[in-house]
Formats: sequence, structure tokens, C-alpha cells
Amino acid sequence: MEGLAPAGVLLLLAWPLAGWLANGLLGRRLGRIGPGLIGSAAVAGSFATALGLLAAYRALGPEAGPIPVPLGAWFGAGALVVDASLLVDPLALTMALVVSGVGFLIHVYAIGYMAGDPHPARFFAYLNLFVFAMLLLVTAGNLLVLFVGWELVGVCSYLLIGFWFDRPAAATAGRKAFVTNRVGDAAFLLGLFLLFTSVGSLDILKVGEAASALPGGVRLAAALLLFAGATGKSAQIPLHVWLPDAMEGPTPVSALIHAATMVTAGVFLIARLGGLFLATPGAMAVVAVLGALTAFFAATVALRQHDLKRVLAYSTISQLGYMFVAMGAFAPAAGMFHLVTHAFFKALLFLAAGSVMHAMHDVIDVRRLGGLARPLRQTALGFVVGGLALAGVPPFAGFFSKDLILEHAFALGMATGNYLPYLLGLLTAFVTAVYITRAALLTFSGRPAEPGARPHEAPPVMLWPMALLAVLSVAGGGLGARAAGEPLLRFLEPALPHPDGALAGVHAPAGPLMVLSVAVAAAGVALGWTLHRGRRDPALGALGGVLEQRWYIDALYEAALLRPARALGRWLAGPVDLGAIDALVNGVGRGLARLGADVRRWQTGYARQYALGVLAGTVLILVFWMLR
Repeated sequence: MEGLAPAGVLLLLAWPLAGWLANGLLGRRLGRIGPGLIGSAAVAGSFATALGLLAAYRALGPEAGPIPVPLGAWFGAGALVVDASLLVDPLALTMALVVSGVGFLIHVYAIGYMAGDPHPARFFAYLNLFVFAMLLLVTAGNLLVLFVGWELVGVCSYLLIGFWFDRPAAATAGRKAFVTNRVGDAAFLLGLFLLFTSVGSLDILKVGEAASALPGGVRLAAALLLFAGATGKSAQIPLHVWLPDAMEGPTPVSALIHAATMVTAGVFLIARLGGLFLATPGAMAVVAVLGALTAFFAATVALRQHDLKRVLAYSTISQLGYMFVAMGAFAPAAGMFHLVTHAFFKALLFLAAGSVMHAMHDVIDVRRLGGLARPLRQTALGFVVGGLALAGVPPFAGFFSKDLILEHAFALGMATGNYLPYLLGLLTAFVTAVYITRAALLTFSGRPAEPGARPHEAPPVMLWPMALLAVLSVAGGGLGARAAGEPLLRFLEPALPHPDGALAGVHAPAGPLMVLSVAVAAAGVALGWTLHRGRRDPALGALGGVLEQRWYIDALYEAALLRPARALGRWLAGPVDLGAIDALVNGVGRGLARLGADVRRWQTGYARQYALGVLAGTVLILVFWMLR
């Protein structure tokens, strides 16, 4: 129990916070390598602390349950009294291990990747603050504390995506991410206000206990508002548009955002408030269907992207859709399992893409790559391992978690008649195998598209994190595989709610569904190989044009929202502000100035004139009183 004392839990947060302070205050004195070493050591400290907390928690036995860690009163305002608190349970520990473990590998990789950057201290300070914010979010015991971490994650993403702010595209991408997330965050806040007025507390455990007793309309409204916040952070339709542009940041940032931190926050939020969502079947149906639509939409867009990192970005949006399908199918443990495996193979894919950029002097367009399998053998092997895991090919990790989600989605269809999430999920698995095969072939196979290039393999400091992630991308499936005893699923079980009613006794035919899943993945790889071997890249006709333009959703936003907003802004700034408001204020000022000039003419300094004025005034007053 000692390892779960407040000091032990606070130490988890203190490590990256200390790294942020050290790099922020002393960064210029640390040289080129010092900031990376300090930043990596700080996250390693959090990972070691998380392992210690895990051991202490397991030592308490299966009856431990969630353990609140009170930190004292935070503030009070009228009826709103907030006590700052953290919460230790299997869900928080799992997320802490993923964030700090994968985050540590990305920090080590970044030492090599950012070796030539002139501002390493600022970069690693931002990375450490990002990890701190995410750890605060996942260990929060109060929804308002969680919201602080939620917003701090958004601030850090803005700083990191726009790290190279002298590049217009990076600065614009940072602003786009910040503004888009504010839309979801506004809904999140409304959900918090509604929960407080209904429950009287923002304590996560109290909200979970009171959820089933709330009126149905209140539950539905609160759940949908919180889900709207989750769609912003986790880039689901219609708030997905910021994530592909986030590729303008350094590749370690892309890996950290897409694999282990920010984009998983929305999935975690629904799992953490599972009691509220499980008691609201209408909201769960929205979560499942929207997740399935997002998964399919993003996978199709990835088919015709030419920037390798954008392919992976749309892949992340798609895989997050799978996680939301799991949440909506009343299977949060399956969604968390896929979150963990996805962290492994998606971080690996992004780091491999960064290695390609490092070798090709920032060239990332697959049309300008090719022939890299020989000079970048280890990078190519890492990308293939990550790609096979993403495609859901056994025995790689992604197969087990994706297959489990599809199984629960089929069970949802058996119970409710809504097979759309399953069908779209299965079709998405096929498309996923096609686009990742295309990306691998265009990048690594055939002859170089630019024969004059001299690519070189990444240094060991970048290769070792990729190697460890490759091992996890292969072996990580054992965390939830039935043959291995499903250790992760069993560990998470006490922290997550269980469905009752129609879904409680429904069991999908696991064997036939698994065979079908493998056949779909194999068919996708085969089609991708057939279409793109020899570095061919068929345009796919009119459909290819639609996909290349991302189903014209960005263009729709530009026409329907951005252009009218800019026109309104110009009108308010011009005719309204300058032409009306400023003209009125300036006119009053000019009128008073003229009045003052006129009055000043009467101030001559002659006593005779002043006496005449007094006499005239006296006469006027007497006449007034006489005529009343």
C-alpha cells in the first residue's frame, strides 16, 4: 500500500514536470545532447514509477478496486466545491504505462532525429510537458482535474505541431489543431456543467455511481456532449480535419500525438465514464456508428494520399474509429486493448517514416521514394512489421485487438439488429490492408524514383526504439489473446462496467469471424500487391480524385465556414468597426474639440467683458422669475 501513497502517485507526475522545468530554465547551458538526455530520463522515471505502482496495486489483490488519492481542497465557488484528487485503478495504470513507456522510446528516438535542430531544449521541454499533461489526464480523480490535463494536452499539441513556427504551414497547422479542439472542448465543458448540476459533484467515482439514477434525457445530453469533446481530441468526424495537418510538426511529435497521448484521450474519457455511457444506449449507438463511419472514411482517404506521414495520419483516424466502435459495442476492454497495440505499431510506423525522412533529407512524398529496402534494411523491416500489425495479419498484435473489436461489433448486431458497425469495420480492415501495402511498396520496393539520392540508415539511437516497438508489435497481441489468458483484459475487467440486458448473454461465433477477418486482411494485402507492385500507382479514376481531395470535406468547410467567417470578420473590422464605431467615437471627439475652441474665444481676460456677462446673466434670471 505504501507504493500507492499520494507521494508515490505524485512522483509519476513529478518526473516529466521536473524535466520540463530543467530544460526550460537551464536548456541553453545543456548543449546539444543534454536536453534530450534529461527529457528521456524524466519520462523513464515516470515509466519506472508506473511499474512500481502496478506492482503495489497488484499486491493488494483482486479486491483492491479504484483507489482515490486525495490532494486536498482546490477551490470553491458557491455550491461548486472541488477537491483535487487522483485515481489509481487498472485503467489509469494501463494508460500511464503506455504513455510513459512509448513516450520514453519516442524521446530517445528524438535525440537522434532532432540532433541538428538549433532549439533542442525547447523541443524536449514541450515533449516533457506533453507527457505530464497526459499523465495528469489519465490519473485524474475529478472531472475538473481531468479537464485541466485535457486542455494542457491541447496547448502542448499547439506548441509542438507549430514547433517550426517560421514555416507558414506548421504555424497554420498548429492554429487549426487549437481552434478545432476548442469546438469539442466547449461541448465538453457544457457536459461537465450538466453533470455537476445533476449529480452535485464532479468526482469521477460519484458520477459513475449516480449515472444510472439520472433522468434519461439528462444522461443522453451529458453523454453526447462529452462524446462531442472526445471527437475533437480523438479526431472523429466531423472534427477530424486537424490531425492530418499535424504532420507539419517534427516526426517524434507525430508519433507521440498519434500513438500514445493526445488522440487516445477521447477513447480514455468514454472508458473512464463507462458507467454513464453504459446506462445510455442511445449515446452508445451514436458512438458505435460514428466510429465505424470515421474508420471507413479515413481508410478510403489513405488510399490516395502521397505524403507518407499523411497516410499514417488518416490511418490513425481510422484506427481510433475502431476503438470507438468497441466503446459503442459495450466492449471498453477491447477498445483499450486496441489502444495499447495501436500505440506499439503506430509509433513504429511513424518512427520508420521519420527514418525515411532522415535518410532522404526530408523527402516524404512516396512518388519520390522507392528502392529504400536495401539501404534502409532495418527501417524497412520495422515498417513492414508495423504495417502487418496495422493490416491485422496474424500473429501480429493488431490482428488480435482488431479481431476482438469486430467480434463484439457482430455481437452488437446480434443483440440490436444494427450490423452497420461490424460491416463497416470489416470493410475498413480490407481497405487498411490495401493502403498500407501500397505505402510499403511505393516507399521501399523497386528502383529509386530519384537515382541521385544517397540514403543512409538511421543512427542506433533512432533504430533501438524502433526495434523495441517492433518486438511489441509482434508480441503485444499476447496481452489480449485467448491462448495467452487475456492478461490485459482480465486486469482491466474490474475497472470497466459490464453490459447487462440484451447484450449480457450474446456471444458471437468467434471462430468463423476470425477466419473471415484473416481472409479479408489477406485479400487486402493481395490486392495492394497486385495494384502497386513495381511501384505502380493507379489513379482509380474519378473515385481516386474524390479520395485525393478527402471526400471534399475540407473544401466544404472552407466554403461553408471559413470563407463566410473571413468575410464577416472583414465586414466587422471595416465598415462596422472603422466605418461606424470608430467614426462615431472620433466624431464625438472632434465635436468636443470644436466646442472647446468656440468656448475658448470667450476667455479674453478683459474684466469689462466678464462684468457684462454677469450683468446679462443676472438680467435673464430676473426676467425668468418675473415671467413665471
